[in-house]
Amino acid sequence: QVQVVESGGGLVRPGGSLRLSCLASGFTLDDYAIGWFRQAPGKEREGFSCVGAGDGSTYYSDSAKGRFTISRDSARNTVYLQMDSLRPEDTAVYYCAANLMRRSCSSAQSMGTMLRYEYDYWGQGTRVTVSS
Repeated sequence: QVQVVESGGGLVRPGGSLRLSCLASGFTLDDYAIGWFRQAPGKEREGFSCVGAGDGSTYYSDSAKGRFTISRDSARNTVYLQMDSLRPEDTAVYYCAANLMRRSCSSAQSMGTMLRYEYDYWGQGTRVTVSS
């Protein structure tokens, strides 16, 4: 069965840090570009970070740039998202997914956005709440 499981969310104070994990089963994460998305209450799910498959490409939205870092651990079939300097507006459910159409994040870099329809194998998400 192909699936991903996100974990690592929780309640954190503004300025704090969390590390989210995206663990895959049934497929090899290294074969795909992997994206992180988030959905805040009442808002659309938005992609904000991507790591390419084998080309080292990454993408960060303006809101994530300089604060979040995406990385892979091939041995664990896991993609991580290190989130620092968290803000209340980062509160959302966070999802990871595999890009079934592209192996690189270079297109996201050039377009300045991630295309949600390119992604599949969604997990249930992990909730992040940033509040004092």
